[in-house]
Amino acid sequence: MPEVPSVVVSHVSKVYGAGATRVDALRGVNLTLARGEFVTVTGPSGCGKSTLLHLLAGLDTPTAGTILVGDTDLGRLDEDQRTAFRGRHIGVVFQTFNLLDILTAEENVAMPLTLAGVATIPAVRAAREALARVGLAHREHHYPAEMSGGEQQRVAVARALVNSPALIVADEPTGNLDTENGRVVFDLLRGLTGESQRTVLMVTHDPALARSADRTIRLADGVVMS
Repeated sequence: MPEVPSVVVSHVSKVYGAGATRVDALRGVNLTLARGEFVTVTGPSGCGKSTLLHLLAGLDTPTAGTILVGDTDLGRLDEDQRTAFRGRHIGVVFQTFNLLDILTAEENVAMPLTLAGVATIPAVRAAREALARVGLAHREHHYPAEMSGGEQQRVAVARALVNSPALIVADEPTGNLDTENGRVVFDLLRGLTGESQRTVLMVTHDPALARSADRTIRLADGVVMS
């Protein structure tokens, strides 16, 4: 049976600035991600890895080309539409956790649902289920400052999971963690593909983690090399 595409990137370029300040962050990128596939992205700093993830997350739009997530062309959506689409279909994990210090783990995880208009009781229920999924049910009422870096990143993974997204993009999610905690977070993300057919695209500088993926995409100077 042929693989079912989850994401199709066609001839995508991203340009910042103009004239002497012009930067071609991505140049004619083509790639397809299958449903349930775990793919890592590697390459030197400044090669376009984070730009690619931001485009796939709907945090930015391409200068040229198309990005299809399912049947939706992200480039045709305005900012509000992209935000709404991301809230329903895409989970994002950042290197720096991006948790709100004034909110508990449960409140941080529930936030995407709350912003999407989900009522409090089902949002809290879903947040607790997501925290349990990452092994942090016992930390639901703790604040970020009361948790280790590894625990905070697992909360961030739970937040990315809470809306049951088809696609998760993770930008160096292990970059601020020690080896042990980094592997825990990686394994959490890796486990999502087989059990729920979610597609995961993760940027990493760690060769060992890259080798554990279904496939690795290497970027150089904004171009896919392999």
